[in-house]
Amino acid sequence: MLNRAIEEHYEEMKATLRRRGHGSDAADIIHELYIRFAEQPEKLGRAHSIRAFLSRAAVNLGIDRARRNGLEQRIFSGSEAEGLAVPASTPAPDFMLEVTDRLRRLKDAIRELPCTRRAIFVLHRLHQLPPDAIAQKLGITRVTVDRHLRAALLHCLERVTESD
Repeated sequence: MLNRAIEEHYEEMKATLRRRGHGSDAADIIHELYIRFAEQPEKLGRAHSIRAFLSRAAVNLGIDRARRNGLEQRIFSGSEAEGLAVPASTPAPDFMLEVTDRLRRLKDAIRELPCTRRAIFVLHRLHQLPPDAIAQKLGITRVTVDRHLRAALLHCLERVTESD
């Protein structure tokens, strides 16, 4: 029944698809329609007018195909450069190795600092104390705290970036 219906109404379905703007894909759409009805032949048996049913099904399938193609074009329309510009959701594997190495160098640099300078650096950077509070806590002037902070930051920066 399906074979005969497709053969009888093939040209009419193609003409309908052309009028609806699916002319270049008409044969593919009808072929896909045939495959779908071959898998579920009972759908064709329930139709009052097989010709109208097949034409409507072909148009609907053409609309679905056009929507799918439009979506695929929007999804895959970017260039390779645009694709590479999208940030990764996870860091690159070598990134964590680099971070670990930089942290090790920073810890070594902090250990190398003189005791007072190291204390000022730790209070300021790790405990978020402002320079005035550090000066009061250690019983030194604000200028001394600033000088030690500058020296400690410079030392750490040099040590962390020396092999980059």
